[in-house]
Amino acid sequence: MNKKVLKTLEYDKIIDMLVEEADSALGKDSARRLRPSSDRGEIVAMQAETSHALTRLFHHGALSFHGLTDIRPSLVPLAKGGTLGAGELLRIGALLEAAKRAVEFDKKDEETDFLSGRFDGLQTFPEIRREISRCILSEDEISDDASSELKRIRRAMKTTNDKIREQLSVTVNSSGDMLRDNIVTMRNGRYCLPVKQEYKSAFQGMIHDQSSTGSTFFIEPMAIVKLNNDLAELAMKEQEEIERILASISSICAPETEGLERDVILLSELDFIFAKAKLSKKMQGSEPIFDDNYIEIKKGRHPLIPRDRVVPIDVTLGKDYRLLIITGPNTGGKTVSLKTVGLFTLMGQAGLHIPAFDGSHLRVFHEVYADIGDEQSIEQSLSTFSSHMTNTVSILKRADKNTLALFDELGAGTDPVEGAALAISILDNLLQRNVTAMATTHYSELKIYALSTDHVENASCEFDVESLQPTYRLLIGVPGKSNAFAISEKLGLGKDLIEDAKTRISENDENFEDLLADLEKSRVTIEKEQAEINRYKQEIQSLKERLEQKQEKLDASRDKILRDANEEAFRILKEAKDVADETIRNFNKYGKAKAPMSEMEKERTRLRDKMNASQKKLADQKKNAVPNHKVPKKLQIGDTVKVISMNLKGTVHTLPNAKGDLYVQMGILRSL
Repeated sequence: MNKKVLKTLEYDKIIDMLVEEADSALGKDSARRLRPSSDRGEIVAMQAETSHALTRLFHHGALSFHGLTDIRPSLVPLAKGGTLGAGELLRIGALLEAAKRAVEFDKKDEETDFLSGRFDGLQTFPEIRREISRCILSEDEISDDASSELKRIRRAMKTTNDKIREQLSVTVNSSGDMLRDNIVTMRNGRYCLPVKQEYKSAFQGMIHDQSSTGSTFFIEPMAIVKLNNDLAELAMKEQEEIERILASISSICAPETEGLERDVILLSELDFIFAKAKLSKKMQGSEPIFDDNYIEIKKGRHPLIPRDRVVPIDVTLGKDYRLLIITGPNTGGKTVSLKTVGLFTLMGQAGLHIPAFDGSHLRVFHEVYADIGDEQSIEQSLSTFSSHMTNTVSILKRADKNTLALFDELGAGTDPVEGAALAISILDNLLQRNVTAMATTHYSELKIYALSTDHVENASCEFDVESLQPTYRLLIGVPGKSNAFAISEKLGLGKDLIEDAKTRISENDENFEDLLADLEKSRVTIEKEQAEINRYKQEIQSLKERLEQKQEKLDASRDKILRDANEEAFRILKEAKDVADETIRNFNKYGKAKAPMSEMEKERTRLRDKMNASQKKLADQKKNAVPNHKVPKKLQIGDTVKVISMNLKGTVHTLPNAKGDLYVQMGILRSL
C-alpha cells in the first residue's frame, strides 16, 4: 500500500492509538510496523486473531505482558558459555514470569482458537525462574540465601564491621582533641578518622588522604588496620561467591536459549494481537467480512471523530454499482464519508476491527488511492486545480480492477462547465476499466451522469435547511441538492435578489433542482411513515407476545384444574366404593345377628349422609371444572363416552338437553 494514502487517510493516527494499547516495547514496535495486506488469506487470519483475542479479553479480562523485554542480545554470550550479570538474569526471570501468566491465562479457555498455537509454544522453565527469584533481589543485590557460603561470608563481614565500629568508638573517645570532627569516614574502601594537621605524627595509623586545604588528614587507626584487611578480604570472597552464583544460574539458562528466544517472539506477538483487541474494545469495533468483493458498511463511525459527535453511516459499494458519487453542500460530511470508507479498508486489511455493526463487509484491494484535501503547493507554484489534477493523473495511470480510488471535489477549482466535463470523463474512464471509486462533488452534471449511467449511483449527505445544519447522514440513491437559494434566504438575503438569481440559471437546471427538492420531500415523508409503521409493528408484536403469555397462563391453569379434578374424582370414587363395601358388610352382619331395627336405622342414616356428602363434593367439582362445549351431536342412550374431567369411562344415561348437558353413568356414580 502506498505511503501517501496512509497519511492522507490518517492511518498513522490509528497506528498511534494501537501503539498505546501494547504493554511492551516489542509489542509497540510490531504495532508501528503494521501495514495493510492484500493477501485475503493473511487478512482473514489476522482478523480471526484479533477477534479471538477480543473474546478472551471479554471473558477473562486483560493479559499483562509486563516484564517482556528483548533478552535476545543476552542469549548470544550465554550460548557460548558466558556468564550473565544480575540485571540480565533478572530480565530473563521477568520474561518467564510473563510466560507463566500467559500460560495460566490460556488454561481458562478449554476450546482452541487462532491463538492456541502461540500459547502452547510458550515454555516457563520453572527451575530457572525459581533460581533467579531465589538468588537475585535486584540488579545490585544478591540474596543471602543464594548460597550457604555467601551467607557465611556476609555473617563474618557483619561481625568484622561490628568490631571495627567498637574499636573506632574507643579511639574517638581517647583521641578527641586530635580529631577535626568526631566522625568516621571511608577512604579507598577503608575506615578512617579526620585528624588535625598538627597531630598527624602523633596519631598512630596509615594516612590515606588529606583535605584540599591540607589542614585535615584522613588516617586509618593502626588498631583497625588488620580488621580493615580482614574486611577487604571478605569483600573479595563475597564478590567471588556472587560471580560463582551468577555463573551457576547462567549455566542453567545456557541449554534453553532457543526456548527463551521463542518465548520472546511468541509473547511479543501475543502482546501485539491483544493490543489490536484492546483497540477494538475501546472503539466498539467488529470483525469485517472479506468473503465477497464488495463493501457494505453498517453504521460505520469514523474512529478519529469523538463518539459523542460522530454520525454513523451506511455505505454499499461494488455490489450493484462500482462508482458512488456523493453530492450535497459543503461541510455536509461528504469528505468524512469518503475518508471513512478508505480508512476502514486500510484498517480491515491490516487485521484491525472497524467501528461498525457486525456483518459489515469489506473488499480486498491491492491499492487504495486518495485525492483528498487542499494540496496547493506554493513552492511548486501549483494552483489547487493543478495540484488535484496532478494527483488524479497519477491515479489514472495506476488504477485497475483491484484498486479503490477516492476523489474529493473532483474537477473543482476551475471553470464549472469544464470541471464537470472533466470529472465525468475521468469517472467514465474508471468505470470502463472496472475500477471501484467514490467521488464527492457539487456539480449537477455529475448527478445526472449517475442517474443515467449503469453501475453508477448517487448519494448525498442530508442537510437540514430549517436549522442550516448538516445531519451528516449518508443517503444512498438520493442525489444531493445544493440548497444555495434556501440557505441564502434563511441567512437574510433579500427575496428580490434570490428571485433574480433564479432567472439567471437555465430552465433545465431549475427543473432538475426542483425535482431533487420533490424527491427530498418524498424521502422525508416516506421515512416518517416507515418509522410510524415500524412503531405499529412493534406495538402489535408486543400485544401478540402478551396474548401468548396470557394464553400460556390460562392453559397452565386449566391443566392444573383438570389434574386437581381428576385426583378429587378418584378420591370420591374410592370413598364411594368404601361406603358400598361397608354397607354390604353391615347388611350381612345385621342380617345374621338379627339386630334391632333402631340400630339398623342409625347405620342406614350414617351411610346415607356419607353418600350425600360425596355427591355434593362431586357436584361442586363439576361446577368449578372447565366447561367443555364440544358435545357430539348424535348421542344415543347406552353410548360409551369418556368424562375428561374425571378421566373415567361411562355410558350415556340421558340424551343432551337444550344446553347440551346430559347424565353419564360411571359405575355406581351418575354425573351431569
